[in-house]
Amino acid sequence: MTYHPVTATLLAVLTLVLLAGCGQGPDYTETGDLEALQERGVLRLAAPRFDEEQALVREGVPLQEFREQAEAAAEALGLEPRWVYTDGTGELADLLNEGRADMIVSNYSVTEARGEAVAFCTPVAVIDEYLVVPDSREGDDLAALGAMTLAVPEGTAYAETAEELAGRFDTIKVETLPGDTSDAGLLEAVAEGRYGATIVDGNMLESLLLDYDGLRRGPVVKERRRIAWAVRQDNPVLRAAINEFIVSHHVSASVQTRVQRDWAAIKEEGVLRVITSNNPASYFLWRGELMGFDYDLIRHFAKQHGLRVRMVVRNSASEMFQALEDGAGDVIAASMTVTEERRRAGWHFSKRYLEVHEQIIGPADEEPLESVEALAGRTVAVAADSAFVDSLERLRERGIDVTVRREEGATSEMLIQQVADGELDLTLVDSHLAALESTYRDDIQPLWTLEGERDIAWGLRANQPGLKKQLDAYISRHYKGLFYNVTFNRYFKEPKTIRLHEEYRVEAGKEISPYDDLVKEYALKYGFDWRLVVSQMYQESRFNPDARSFAGAQGLMQVMPRTARQFGFSDPHDPEQGIAAGMAYLQWLEDRFPQRLELAQKLYFGLAAYNAGAGHVEDARRLAQRLGKDPDVWFDNVETAMLLLSRPQYARQARFGYVRGSEPVKYVREIRNRYLGYVEFTVENNISAQPE
Repeated sequence: MTYHPVTATLLAVLTLVLLAGCGQGPDYTETGDLEALQERGVLRLAAPRFDEEQALVREGVPLQEFREQAEAAAEALGLEPRWVYTDGTGELADLLNEGRADMIVSNYSVTEARGEAVAFCTPVAVIDEYLVVPDSREGDDLAALGAMTLAVPEGTAYAETAEELAGRFDTIKVETLPGDTSDAGLLEAVAEGRYGATIVDGNMLESLLLDYDGLRRGPVVKERRRIAWAVRQDNPVLRAAINEFIVSHHVSASVQTRVQRDWAAIKEEGVLRVITSNNPASYFLWRGELMGFDYDLIRHFAKQHGLRVRMVVRNSASEMFQALEDGAGDVIAASMTVTEERRRAGWHFSKRYLEVHEQIIGPADEEPLESVEALAGRTVAVAADSAFVDSLERLRERGIDVTVRREEGATSEMLIQQVADGELDLTLVDSHLAALESTYRDDIQPLWTLEGERDIAWGLRANQPGLKKQLDAYISRHYKGLFYNVTFNRYFKEPKTIRLHEEYRVEAGKEISPYDDLVKEYALKYGFDWRLVVSQMYQESRFNPDARSFAGAQGLMQVMPRTARQFGFSDPHDPEQGIAAGMAYLQWLEDRFPQRLELAQKLYFGLAAYNAGAGHVEDARRLAQRLGKDPDVWFDNVETAMLLLSRPQYARQARFGYVRGSEPVKYVREIRNRYLGYVEFTVENNISAQPE
């Protein structure tokens, strides 16, 4: 594969473009206080680029919640929130004081050095900093742990703490790493034995340690470190307004409290805790965007009442109802079927917001059933605690000798995959999920639709009449209205990206795509083989610059608009911007993986991350290692683990949760195979690999 080095000049130009055009592209300088900001109508919020590391929002990970709080604060001040991104926390204060941003929003620790440059607002969290050491290092206090080299990023709160420790203990040496080194990068360095220990904030530690079996939490090395947003020192009015907002609406010591609440208590806190399941119909992470039909509806409801949404993920219907009963959440929004059996068990529901049919799913090459009686002698696999068990048992009561196979912990997506693979005979799913699956795959089909419609509703407790009243009123207003229909069609009815009327064929003497020259130009800047990018472009859009996915990805390279903005590009539908944004994003993703990787493997991981997200790929690498496979090799190793992440027993242990693993596996394989064909063709026909 041909790579071309990026010159220092091009890097400098690219950096300036990114800093000037990232976020939603505020291109002005403003250092005024709140009155000046209100004249512009914008509050520019500064954060490290991809601060959330594309992590699925879940309990214990605060970054997405900080983001939502900051956006709500801006709106409360009558300002439009716009995000401005940097490559690391060290640049945030400069961005603020130079007038290119108005407030820093991140997991930003309060330090004396930072306090000389910015004005901190009321803390949004108070945390402890912990030492993280290998399991093999024994001892529970610093004296017992012995001599060690402590790795910390330059210019951070961790570095300040480390220097304090080195001054107290002559057994501790400090190694300073680049200032943009992430918490995950620190832990990886210790896990690989390059350093003896590091420091991580307590509010991130539990989630991060899930990924590193060989590391453990050590002693507290800094107690009660404050996490706060920051504004310019000469912006006291803005600071006061933000402080009022934080205190009155968002700082609560009982965020994790399990308590049964009705509407009045929910409104008082300003947070609706939503219990859901991590699946492609309800709630999932797709290319860095939180999505799902249930997620979008319940968030729309919450927004109308001035509430923020906090998601609580559980893996099965029984676990979700138990979480509701325990007071871990306020409402279940997970495409929950209303059944008499569930009502008799004490479960309560809102009005229906969706009507579905139940469909028998079989292989694509099987003829549809002529009648429901044709199920006699067949085996239908369903989740053990699903409503489908009751439906199948009713068929048996009618005399149809169908075998019901109850799968503990199974999901409809997993069972569909097993039917497609020939591991199961048939399964039963709701029609809206069958429609969604049909947009991704062509190896299964509905063979029969059972009689009668089933109601889908939000799950509640008996002691929530106030919340039920509000949810029912929302459904009455919006059911099958404009927002509802647009959202439903987005997830369940829109077809695959529209293909060109005549697909481009690679023939001797012809270009591979209509955009070869543009691709060659930008491939030089980003160091890619242009033929690889063309292969990826075909996979993404079939060379259609107007392509738009159901999730909102746009253009030739199907880049999400927010992602494009973070790299300085405003219009992914424009061929040049779309191509450049796609390459910038792919390059950024490749840089997320260890430098030790062989070049081709790094490329495969980058492509997989482009399709599924870097977090899911890292989950697959960690799982591959636990399975005894090579975490640094994609084919037959990490791709095998990726397929397993669609199964609950693996997804529930993964930091980033469920992923439709077959998609990135197919994506990487098809791009590689097409690319190899392009290479052979361009060599044979002497098509230049350089822009003309």
